[in-house]
Order: sequence, then structure tokens, then C-alpha cells
Amino acid sequence: MHTQVGTDVEHAARLLEQGELVAIPTETVYGLAANALNAVACARIFEVKNRPGFDPLIVHLAPATDFESALSACARAVPPWASKLAGAFWPGPLTLVLPRKPLIPDIVTSGLETVALRMPAHVLAQRLLERLPFPLAAPSANPFGFVSPTTAQHVLDQLGGKIAYVLDGGPCRVGLESTIVGEQDGRPVVLRLGGLGVEDLEGVVGPLGLATSSGASPGSLESHYAPRTPLYFDDLGYRARGLSPDQVALLLFRAPLAEVPPDQQEVLSASGDLNEAARHLFGAMRRLDALAAARGLRAIFTQKFPERGLGRAINDRLRRASSRYAT
Repeated sequence: MHTQVGTDVEHAARLLEQGELVAIPTETVYGLAANALNAVACARIFEVKNRPGFDPLIVHLAPATDFESALSACARAVPPWASKLAGAFWPGPLTLVLPRKPLIPDIVTSGLETVALRMPAHVLAQRLLERLPFPLAAPSANPFGFVSPTTAQHVLDQLGGKIAYVLDGGPCRVGLESTIVGEQDGRPVVLRLGGLGVEDLEGVVGPLGLATSSGASPGSLESHYAPRTPLYFDDLGYRARGLSPDQVALLLFRAPLAEVPPDQQEVLSASGDLNEAARHLFGAMRRLDALAAARGLRAIFTQKFPERGLGRAINDRLRRASSRYAT
């Protein structure tokens, strides 16, 4: 299969209506989209991504002003906290996990009685969803467990030849997957940290807990978002692991280290802006991973970012990316 890249929303819509997969831009990361009401098409998402069947998909909704009605199309019940959050942050990087209606196929929810719903803020995704008579199931457009794509080229590099079309909407504005909120014991909780700060959410619905178990949430597995090169989080101690400065790559917040070659370091925000750092995170991880492969570097070492705003989500992604190497 030859994968085309372009900006033709009508062409993307026709392919999706035919049951094909299309990579779409969102403000968070690129998604691998299929008709969310077509179980056969959604099964191909799992096949192409090599995604385990117990990891549910996020359903993307067309833009609307009546958020409760939009949610009610797929959800059996919409609690007040969900209506408040949708009203405050949709369209945007927020996913809500709610009781599902029977029209949502089991494969989308991994057999769970809840469905993950969001309304993306990217103009091309919105135009596409407005054109279609169905919502789109769309996890990140990359092989399962690896670094999420934030440009069309990232998608092509990893899924080229496996999908029909990549709708190119330019670089993603947020650069981290959506924050996911669901309900446990009758109270809203954060199931996955992401592109919307917990502090922002709490300004609307009050204090939120962080779920201790988030099996109902997409993208919540312990090992996830990983480059192929070993990555060590909150650890710049490469010498203690018997490595020299020329054998490592560094992922840093504000400033490089003098002893490591400058081109083997990625600084995410020289100004200390966590939103900018989040936007650059996955692209920087990809560049360091490619550099490591080209030069035979042994590992990537990262700092821990400030535990506030999107820094918490950055740390979450880096911790998951490093989990197989944690000691």
C-alpha cells in the first residue's frame, strides 16, 4: 500500500467512509483514525499499531456548542462534572470517560462499559468530523508503545505503507496526549496526565484525585511512549553506569551540560516554559533516538521536570518511557 500525504479533507472523509484508516492531525498528537461505529475498521487500528486489545480507544466528536448533547450521543449518562469540564475546555486536550451507549462497539472500549470521548481543537480534524456522519476512534498514529507523532512525517516514518492517507495539519500545537478524566467511587479523578494541567481542571470542578488504577483509560499502561534507545528518567548519572559523555544523549529542560557534545543534547525550553517543553518533547525524543542509532550511543538520560502544570505530564511520559530500564 502506498501512503499518500496531503491536506484534502474530502479525500480523507471518503477513505474513512470506505473503512480505511487515515492519520489525522489534532492539537495533541496525530491520531490513527477509523469510523468509531465500524468494528471491522477499528480492528485494523489494533492490527496496524500492534496494539493490545485491552487498551481502549478514544472516540473523537465533531465540534458542537451543546456539549451535553454531543456527549449523550455516545454516553448513557453525563454527570455534572463532565458537563462542566466539557463546557470549560472543549474543544481541547481533554478526554472524558463515561458510561457508553450500545452503539459503541466492544472493540473500541476493550469490552468495558465506559467510553473515552473528546472534541479535538485542530481545524482540519474539526472539518473532517463535520463532514462525516460518524465519530472517529483515534489513538496515536504510531506503533504501540513507541513515541507519539507530532508531525505528518513522524507518522509516515513509522506507518508508511500500512495506511491509506495522512492528513497533514502541520506540527501539533500541544504535543502531549490529552488529559483523561473519569469517575471512581462517584467522584471525578484524573486517569491520565496530559496536555491540560490538573490545576486548570481543579479550577472548574474542585480538587481531583489521581487514579491509582486506570485500566479504563487509554494510554495508561506502565510501559509506553518509549524510544528504541534505553532511556533513564530523572537520572543524569551516566558515569555511574560506566558511560562516557560521548556515549550518551541528554534530554534537558532549560540548559545543556558542558561535558556532553552539544549536538547530543536536546533542550526543550531555554526560557523555562513548560508548555513549550511539552510541545517539543516527542520530537526531541525522536531526534535523540535517531541520533543514538546513527552514532551508536548507548542511552538517553533525562532530567525530572518541575511537578506543576504540564511538567507533571512530561514526567509521566518520561517515566513510562523508562520503565523497562528502571532500577
